[in-house]
Amino acid sequence: MAERVKSEINRPDRELDLSLRPSKFRDFVGQAKVRERLELAVEAARRRGDVLDHVLLSGPPGLGKTTLANLIARAAGTQLHTTSGPQIEKAGDLAGILTNVQRGDILFIDEIHRLHPAIEEYLYPAMEDFRLDIIIDSGPSARSIQINLPRFTLWVPPPAPAC
Repeated sequence: MAERVKSEINRPDRELDLSLRPSKFRDFVGQAKVRERLELAVEAARRRGDVLDHVLLSGPPGLGKTTLANLIARAAGTQLHTTSGPQIEKAGDLAGILTNVQRGDILFIDEIHRLHPAIEEYLYPAMEDFRLDIIIDSGPSARSIQINLPRFTLWVPPPAPAC
């Protein structure tokens, strides 16, 4: 019984976490230049009727990269899909994530530096050409299937520099 209560207490509460984050750019404290540029980019894409370009942010934990991803998704009126590099173990995992992304959605990959290099190769055409090439089988019976993807925004916080 005590173990169950302890695990309930230690389990992260996603709804509580999101409720504590700012819901609008103007409520985001700090990183004023970053916030202003991102807000401008979101507004420009919205006015063009286009999708925000891919975003790469760098910095140590605690600077608000995840919060900014949530703010952009809310401001753009799109969905935020969150995962991390270690969770994507094979190409099929990435394909499953990418085929659930809708036009304009934001894919947030935390710890992308821990993504397996072979999986990275699947991610490049998804980012550049919005298509996914999947190889089925191996050897002489191998064949490739191309899946077209909607335009999405990849949001990537790279690793924090080592101290």
